[in-house]
Amino acid sequence: MSSAPTAVIVLAAGQGTRMKSSKPKVLHAIGGRSLLGHVLAAAAPLKAQQTVVVVGAGRELVRSHLEEIQPAAQACVQEEQLGSGHATRIGLEALTDVRGTVLVLNGDAPLLTADTLDAFAAHHATAGNAMTILSARVPEPRGLGRILRSGAAVTAIVEEKDADEQQRQITEVNAGVYAFDAAQLSAVISRLSRDNAQGEEYLTEAVSLLRADGAQVGAYVTESYEETLGCNDRIELAARGRQLNDRICAHWMREGVTIVDPQSTWIDADVELEQDVTILPGTHLVGATKIQQGATVGPDTTLKDCEIGPDATVVRTHGELAVIGANANVGPFAYLRPNTTLGERGKIGTFVETKNAQIGSESKVPHLTYVGDAVIGVDTNIGASSVFVNYDGVAKSQTTIGDHCRLGSDNMYVAPVSVGDGAYSGAGTVIRKAVPPGALAVSGGPQRNLLGWVVNNRAGTAAAEAAIAAGAPDTDAQQKDS
Repeated sequence: MSSAPTAVIVLAAGQGTRMKSSKPKVLHAIGGRSLLGHVLAAAAPLKAQQTVVVVGAGRELVRSHLEEIQPAAQACVQEEQLGSGHATRIGLEALTDVRGTVLVLNGDAPLLTADTLDAFAAHHATAGNAMTILSARVPEPRGLGRILRSGAAVTAIVEEKDADEQQRQITEVNAGVYAFDAAQLSAVISRLSRDNAQGEEYLTEAVSLLRADGAQVGAYVTESYEETLGCNDRIELAARGRQLNDRICAHWMREGVTIVDPQSTWIDADVELEQDVTILPGTHLVGATKIQQGATVGPDTTLKDCEIGPDATVVRTHGELAVIGANANVGPFAYLRPNTTLGERGKIGTFVETKNAQIGSESKVPHLTYVGDAVIGVDTNIGASSVFVNYDGVAKSQTTIGDHCRLGSDNMYVAPVSVGDGAYSGAGTVIRKAVPPGALAVSGGPQRNLLGWVVNNRAGTAAAEAAIAAGAPDTDAQQKDS
């Protein structure tokens, strides 16, 4: 884009004392991203040649976070937090051979969109302004700086405390986002004054300085004032989170996703949903979760970084880093731990926990079972109440089960061990050594019944009385008679 900014400066140096946190304000998260992450994500499609993030409080934490989310962004340090103008000067000094448009963004405005920033930069370039202010028309502008205009030109930004009664009726406010001609910004930034109660340099002073130089200052009004809202405390953090989630849910519903109850459904910004997905109430979709066409998720389900295949069903399940195949069925009350894979038309049922488990297509783990460090073939059934005994106190070992096996309830698979294709096992079997293909595995001796044991050893109990009434023999009396 010809209107694309040459550089972006993100102001992210403040601690955010009203957050009352050891963590810098810009690292607090909503919708699966930090506040700073949302701002950088909004700016990224503009493809600026340089991006600088001005850090200060908690700088090492912010730098580390930048390396994770946008390594190309350069961090520069504002040693003392001396206002927005001072921070912008620090950022400008970090840029190399900058020309064209420089965007200055706040690191705590998570609702800004790429579309708005694109339109804002285009307006700045078309208008030929030295400085353009992103503004918004706010229903309740109390406490916010008002935009004063003369026609299309901005004449001043007046703060609430300095505004007269007529100015306080103005609903167009400063959003704290600016576009500058790089040369004009360089010329004016060193002239900002600290002659104010806080002793800080304010970037808004650039309006009067540029106008005094005969330069043109304008403003671009956003379509939605909510995009410009910042985040200063935990109450506003929750409010921005709700606003972002409402936006995300609305987006996916417009794309053909059924969300039965958006108020109880939370979807992170990086989640991907396909057409005809159904999300039931109480569902949280977190991280890079992807759900394919026709799948149904929920109710009361949390999926983090999971992939759900077409037409699969996941009910009352907690899952992380799991892959569920097409037409598979999971839950209710399943726990999918990392590196779980379930093949097409497979089943992970009620009160089943899996971890590092590859379960083949059409295979079933229906009830009350733990599957850890295991590979299960196709069309195999794992009986209820089975445990894959994968840990000996020192190392974890793998169990391999073949195709078309029918394995009994209450089995223990003591790894490392394997079960061949087509094998069966009896209920209560402890499998400690390999089962050949087609074999029946059983363990334990034949059943013994000790007649009269309850009558003789639990005399006077309800069980003994019931046994006597049912004709249970008294083995002691039988022994005396003999």
